[in-house]
Amino acid sequence: MEAFDEFWDYDDPVASEGRFRDLLPDLVAQGDESQRVQLLTQIARTLGLQRKFDDARAVLAEVEARLDAAGDRARVRWLLETGRCHNSSGSPERSLAFFLEAWELASECGEDFHAVDAAHMLAIVEPAPEGRLAWTMRALELAESSDDGRVGKWPGSLHNNIGWTWHEQGDYERALEHFRKAYTWRERQGDVGTIRIARWCIARCLRSLERVDEALAMQRVLLEEYQAEDEPDGYVFEELGECLLLLGREGEARPWFARAHAELSADPWLQAEEADRLARLERLGQGR
Repeated sequence: MEAFDEFWDYDDPVASEGRFRDLLPDLVAQGDESQRVQLLTQIARTLGLQRKFDDARAVLAEVEARLDAAGDRARVRWLLETGRCHNSSGSPERSLAFFLEAWELASECGEDFHAVDAAHMLAIVEPAPEGRLAWTMRALELAESSDDGRVGKWPGSLHNNIGWTWHEQGDYERALEHFRKAYTWRERQGDVGTIRIARWCIARCLRSLERVDEALAMQRVLLEEYQAEDEPDGYVFEELGECLLLLGREGEARPWFARAHAELSADPWLQAEEADRLARLERLGQGR
């Protein structure tokens, strides 16, 4: 993984874009075409996360014209980001071929980190649950067997994804098993943000298992931690409302739904992909 990857903040693509663009002049001056092209793919990714898809496509087109001189790693990263742009802009079927080629090329040239990324993206865009699970398991097998220390970040994410695949199929016990494994990996990595997300997933699964009191208790602990840092989390608000609603405490649930809607409705991705969910939160927050 290139050194400029340390400048990524996936929660703030605008700031990430600015940092990457600041790095460009030095790479141009150094004449390192591979590094320059790889950095451009990451700028395209920041634009996609901002839902500026036309701008992202323009950068990716510039990259495509330079690929022959940039090497295999640059081509893999272009394939990954082109696939992500198609998927995020509403064309997952068009992304499949790019992710598959990225997987094949990265596997051939020993780019295990990017091969795992490609397999995990194939699992996301694969329409059938069994296909999603198969690709995630391939990614996990490579992540756990690779000698490349950079892939150590992946097992937590992959167990999380496997958990959600089983959750979508209604196998909540198996989902919980993988959410707990994801939590174990996150604890090893020591990042507070991803540890909290892993705990949230466990609590969410407990709600599905009708262990609502346990789920509510876990969400309340998360609430206290976020409040201590003055960081409101709309997903925690939402789950507090859902748990209280299941327990027949509609009056207590209502303000949590309202707060969840206020936070989550500001998310462009949720606006585009989860409009019904946001509408439900608004309705429940108003007591309707």
